[in-house]
Amino acid sequence: MNRRAGLLALAGAALLAALPAAAAAPPISIRDSFPLGAGAASLCSVQRAGRDPAATGMFDRAYAITCRDAAIPIGHLYALRKGRDDPAARLATLRAAATECAPAPAGQIEGLGRVETASCKLKGLDVDYRVYSWRRGGTLYAAEGLAGYDSALRLGLRTLVADRPVPGELEIATTGAGDPAAFARVQAGALDPAAAIAEAYRRNNGGSYAEAAEFFSSLAGAEATGTSRAEALVNDALQQSDLGDSNEASRRFDRAAAMVGRDPVVARMLRNYRAIAAMNRELPGEALAALARPLPPGTEVDSPVVRALTIDARTASRLNAETQAARQLGGRGSALLPEERAQLLDAQAQQIRGTILLLQGRPDDAAASFRDALVRIAAVRNGRIVSIVWMRAQIDGALAAIAESKGNDAEAERLHRESVALVEVDYPGSPALLSAEGQLAGYYARKGRIDEARRLYRAIVDAGAASGISSPSLRRALAPYFVLLTAEADRPDNVAELFRASQLLVRPGVAQTQAVLARELSGGSDEASRLFRQSVNFGRDVERARVEIARLAAAPKPTAEDIVRLAAARADLAALETAQVATQSKLAQYPRYRVVSGGAMTLADLQRVLRPGEAYYKMILVGEDGYGLLVTAAGGRAFRLGVGPDELDKEVDAIRATISVEEKGRIVTYPFDVARAHRLYDQLFGPAAADLAGVRHLIFEPDGAMLRLPPNLLVTDRASVDAYLAKARRPESDGFDFTGIAWLGRARDVSTAVSARAFRDVRQVAPSRAPRDYIGFGENQPPQRAALSESALRAILGDGAACAWPIAAWAHPISAAELRRAAGIVAGKDDKGVAIVTGQAFSDEAIKGRTDLSQYRILHFATHGLVTAPRPECPARPALMTSF
Repeated sequence: MNRRAGLLALAGAALLAALPAAAAAPPISIRDSFPLGAGAASLCSVQRAGRDPAATGMFDRAYAITCRDAAIPIGHLYALRKGRDDPAARLATLRAAATECAPAPAGQIEGLGRVETASCKLKGLDVDYRVYSWRRGGTLYAAEGLAGYDSALRLGLRTLVADRPVPGELEIATTGAGDPAAFARVQAGALDPAAAIAEAYRRNNGGSYAEAAEFFSSLAGAEATGTSRAEALVNDALQQSDLGDSNEASRRFDRAAAMVGRDPVVARMLRNYRAIAAMNRELPGEALAALARPLPPGTEVDSPVVRALTIDARTASRLNAETQAARQLGGRGSALLPEERAQLLDAQAQQIRGTILLLQGRPDDAAASFRDALVRIAAVRNGRIVSIVWMRAQIDGALAAIAESKGNDAEAERLHRESVALVEVDYPGSPALLSAEGQLAGYYARKGRIDEARRLYRAIVDAGAASGISSPSLRRALAPYFVLLTAEADRPDNVAELFRASQLLVRPGVAQTQAVLARELSGGSDEASRLFRQSVNFGRDVERARVEIARLAAAPKPTAEDIVRLAAARADLAALETAQVATQSKLAQYPRYRVVSGGAMTLADLQRVLRPGEAYYKMILVGEDGYGLLVTAAGGRAFRLGVGPDELDKEVDAIRATISVEEKGRIVTYPFDVARAHRLYDQLFGPAAADLAGVRHLIFEPDGAMLRLPPNLLVTDRASVDAYLAKARRPESDGFDFTGIAWLGRARDVSTAVSARAFRDVRQVAPSRAPRDYIGFGENQPPQRAALSESALRAILGDGAACAWPIAAWAHPISAAELRRAAGIVAGKDDKGVAIVTGQAFSDEAIKGRTDLSQYRILHFATHGLVTAPRPECPARPALMTSF
C-alpha cells in the first residue's frame, strides 16, 4: 500500500480570510476568477486584472479572458461606471494603440438583446478583433478580443451582466498541445500577485496540484519579495514534492528556509510541508521528526514578536483571498491576523500527525490528534473560515475511517457525508470533491450497499469525464469501483463502464504528444493544417523562451551581456505570444479544430476503429490490484490480473536484468529468463488466453512497470519453456539458443498504444502521400571520454544533474543494422527513396533543422527511449536518446 495515500490533499491551506464556511458561492463581481460556462469543464476562464488602465474608478472592474492553448489572454471584460468621461471613449482610445476599428451594425446577444458592436483588426497581423458593448444605468459592460473566440466574448459579457455563472457553450479552436498546467500558467500571469496567491491556494485545496504549482512558481519568481516570496517558494516546493520531484522540492525548501526570519506563518508552513514531503517519500519517521522540530525563536504564537505584528493595507492586500468579498458582504469577513494564521497552521500540523499515526496503525492516537486539530480550528473565529474547509473535510474522512474500523457505521457514514458536503460548497467539480465522493462510495461498497455505491461511482465518472479531470487521487478513489465491475465481468455494461472509468486515470505524458501529432497530421497539408502546425510550433517556442528567461533571470551575478540577452529574450517572448494566439484565433475558422466540450472515449468508440482479427488489450493498475480489458470489434471482457503493481515491478526488473544489467561499470547480458516471462504472460493474459487464439494483431496499452518491457518478450506456451530448459542443461549449451520459444509476438503482430484515444486518433489519420519511403535515425554518437565524469555532467546541467541520466547511458547505441533491415523491408531493393542518419548527424538540432522530413512516408527512430525516471525520487521526463 502506498503510505502517502490521503496526504496529497494536505498540500497547503490558504488561511487568509474569515467567512462563513457554509456560505453560498459569492457573485461574480466579488470574485478574482471564474470559469466561463460549465465549471471545471470550461475551456476558458476569467481573471480580474489588477492594473488595467481602463479601470480608473473605485467601482470599475476589468478582467482578462484566458483560454486553453492560448499563450496570452485572448480578450477582456469590463464593467465601468460613467464618471467625468465616457468609459466607451476611454476604451476606444486604449484600443486604438493595437487595433484599427470601424463601427458595425448592432448585434443581438441572448439575454441582453441589442448590443453595440465594432469590427476591428490587429495592426500588422490581419487578425479580426471584435468589440461588444451594453449599457445599464450608469455602467458600461464591454467584451472585446480576438474574433476566433467570439463565443467566449459573448458568454463573458452575459456572465458579467448577470453577476453569476451563466450556462453556455464555448466553441474555440484547440491544438491539444497545452495542458491544464500550461493553462494555469497563463491564468496566473493575468492576475496581480495578491489575487494569484489566493487562486493558487484555491486550486491546491481543490486537488489541482499541477495547476497550483504554476501559480506558486510564478509567485516565487523575481516579482515577489521578502516573506511573500518565501511563502510562494515554500508552497512551490511542496507542489514539486506532490508531483514527484523530491530533489527539486528539497532545494526550494532550503531556499525558503533562508528567507523565513521571524515570520510565524512561513515558519509553520515550512515545518508542515517538509513533513508532508517526507510522507510523499514514504518516510513517516522523518515526517514526525519534522513536526516535532522546534520553530525558530520569536515565531511562537504568544511571543512579543508575533503579538506586535499588525495588518496594514499592503499586507492585507497580499494575505486576503476574499478581501473584496468581505467588503461586499458587509464586513462579515476580514483578513486573518498572522497570529490566527499561525494557530491554524498548528492545527494543520496536528492533522498531518494524525494522518501519519493512522497510516502506522495507531487509530486511537490518530483520533486524538484529529480532535485536537478541530479544537484549534474552532478557536479561530469559531471555525468560520472558508479557506480551511478542505482541512475539515480531510479530518472528517479520516475520522470516518476510524469509526468504521471500530464498527460505528452510522458515525462513519455521517462523517463521510459531512466531508462531501463541505467540499461541495467551495470546490464544486474539483478532484477534491470527486475523491471525497469516492470515499463515501467505497464505504457503501464495503457495507454491501452495492446499488448505492454504483450510482455514486457512476456520477463520479460522469463528472470527471465531462470536466476532463484526470488526477492521481482518483486512481485511489476509484479502486473499489473496479473491484465491483470485475466481480460481474460478463455483463457488457460493466465492461463498458470499466473502460469509461479508466479514462479518468492519469496516462503517460507521451499520450498527449501522440494525440497532438495525430491532430496535426489529420488534415494533410491544407491551410488549416499549416495553421495548426504553426500554432504548435509557436507554443513550443514560447516555452523555450520562458525557460531561457528563467535561466537568465536566476543568474546570481548577471553580466552586462546577460542583461542585454534577458531584455532581448523578453521582447522575443512577447512577440511569440502574440503570434501564437493570433494564429490560434485564425484556426477557429476551421471546424475540425474547434471543440465544444471534452469527455471520455467510450468502448463503442474504440470498437468502431478495430478491424477483423484485431484486439485491444488495456492494462489498468488501481490501488493494490491490476485489471485487464480485452476488446474486439464484436465485444469485450474485463478481468482481474494475477499480479499487482508492486509484484509487477519486481517481475519486470528481474526480466530486464537478464537482458542487460550494469555490473562494475560494464553492461552484462545473461540468458533471458523465459520461465519468468511465461509466468508474467499467465498473470497478464491468462484469463483471456483463449480469446487471443484468433487475434492476428494485438494492440497493447501498458500500465505501470509494463511501460518498461515490450510485450513481445512474453512467452505464451509452457511446453516451449520446458523444452528450452532441458536444452539449456546440456553441458555444451550456453543458454542463448531460444529456438522454438513461443514468444507472444511470434504468431501475431503486436503494437503498443499509450492510450485508447491516441490509438484511435492515429488510426484515423489519412495515409501519407509523401514521395519518399523511409528515413531512419539511430546509432547515436557516444560521448567523448572527457565528458563521462559526474563533474562534467554537473557543469552541463547545473541543478538538473541530480535527476539526469548518467552520461554512460549514451555509450551503448543501437546498431544501424536495424535501420538497414527496416529500410529493406519497406523499400525492397529500391534504395532511392531511403535515407539512414547515424552518428553526429543524429542530433536534436540536426533533426529539427531538416526541411525534408515531410517528404518521407515513414520516420523510424532506432534508439533508446528514456521512459521512466533515472531514480525513484525523480520525475519521469520521456525522451528519445540522440547523439550526445
